[in-house]
Amino acid sequence: MATVTACHYEFGAGQALAFGIPKSKHFQISFNYWAGGELHTGEFASAKAVPQGTLFPIRYDPEAPHDHRHDRSGSSGPRSLFVLLSMLLVALVAVGLVHGCDTFVR
Repeated sequence: MATVTACHYEFGAGQALAFGIPKSKHFQISFNYWAGGELHTGEFASAKAVPQGTLFPIRYDPEAPHDHRHDRSGSSGPRSLFVLLSMLLVALVAVGLVHGCDTFVR
């Protein structure tokens, strides 16, 4: 189990994803967990605040306890889909510019 050690609100102003799309507002969650006899730390972004002291399950590689995965972030799905669709749109526009407008009219 991991324990939330801090929850800070971050606004994405000045930061951007691909194509200049600003990041959404989110919380930066810091946490720690014990594995292999050592204390390990990590961070993730969340659309919702997670109070300090909250426990949540975490998975880690027993061969490399610092390598962890958690199920708390969950907010990257829609953003990733949006970025993927944006990239597809830009690729279509680039093809149109390279091959001329008649590429899409045929």
